[in-house]
Amino acid sequence: RHTRLPRPGSIRQLKRLVGRVFSTRLDRHKPLWELWVVEGLEDDKIATISKVHHCMVDGVSGAELIAALLTEEPIEKPAPARIWKPRPRPSNLELGAGEVGRVSRAPFDALAGLLRIAADEDGARESARQRLGGLGKMLGRAARGATPVPFNQPIGPHRRIDWMPMSIAQIKDIRKVLGGTLNDVVLATAAGGFGRFLSRERGFDLRGVNFQVMAPVNMRKPDEDKSPSNRVATWTVELPIAEPDPVERLEFIREQTEELKESKSAEGAELLMQASEWTGAGVLAFGLRFGLEANPVNTVITNVPGPRVPLYLMNAPLREIHPHVPLMGNIGIGVALFSYEGNLSWGFTADWDLVPDLHDLVDATQRSFEELLQAAAKARGE
Repeated sequence: RHTRLPRPGSIRQLKRLVGRVFSTRLDRHKPLWELWVVEGLEDDKIATISKVHHCMVDGVSGAELIAALLTEEPIEKPAPARIWKPRPRPSNLELGAGEVGRVSRAPFDALAGLLRIAADEDGARESARQRLGGLGKMLGRAARGATPVPFNQPIGPHRRIDWMPMSIAQIKDIRKVLGGTLNDVVLATAAGGFGRFLSRERGFDLRGVNFQVMAPVNMRKPDEDKSPSNRVATWTVELPIAEPDPVERLEFIREQTEELKESKSAEGAELLMQASEWTGAGVLAFGLRFGLEANPVNTVITNVPGPRVPLYLMNAPLREIHPHVPLMGNIGIGVALFSYEGNLSWGFTADWDLVPDLHDLVDATQRSFEELLQAAAKARGE
């Protein structure tokens, strides 16, 4: 698709355009992706909007697609495109035969797995024990349920989009001084941001609130990184949004993520996804809908590593990348993060009607990060 903003198009106008693009459903009769080229931006810039259904790719394979579309060196003229012919669309009979074959193989695959466990091939028994234990702890966390907050209501079709860059060097400095991982700093920053937003901007009482986030975890092996697919499991993480001390927020997150790693919670979630291969997507979809209605989480926060080198579209350098995460159920706000060129971009997606003040959450998140920066400086004696 090709569109243009009225010159000179501002970043605010671009954000509104992106929100409108993501408010429109993909055409189910065509491949489930769109790529928009946007002209008219100030300083003679252009933007591209990539819109791909989550059933096709996750964040990691999406980053690989970006790297495949662009080049690591500027070029004046693209190479001639090779002739490409799509494979024929499968008939209903072919689709049915494929599903029958998949379902009929499932018992044999399950039996093969049980035999591996019985023979204890490659530590299969210990792996199974860890996965089942992780699954139990994951379900236990989800069963506690999250305390609904004002944006945990059924979402509509319209979206607000915002984004904010953050220095990776500053995040690493906080991690080095105060401890934890880069992702721990991100979650602690989000905890402070959501706490400030809900209490100061919305007047919501934070006492006794169990605020939980879904944090997707990449489950690919190193040799799988470049395969376009969906290979994620999830952690359920409690954010201490009522804690006023930024250092205590970070320590709470650090202890929790360390426990999640030790408990193999992500492997347990992956086991649940693998079970859907035996039971069919219908059972999984029913479980997902039931789980969302029970409010297991308040929001989604996903952090995806981006390209490690500068990229170009012909001879135009790629200046910024801002991510987007789809909303579902009663989750009216989602946060995605993507790293590129020394910055970690926070991409905020919200329901248009539930969160008319999305910019206040962006501002609250920036202030939360500044609190961590000040705490790190104080710890160094500055």
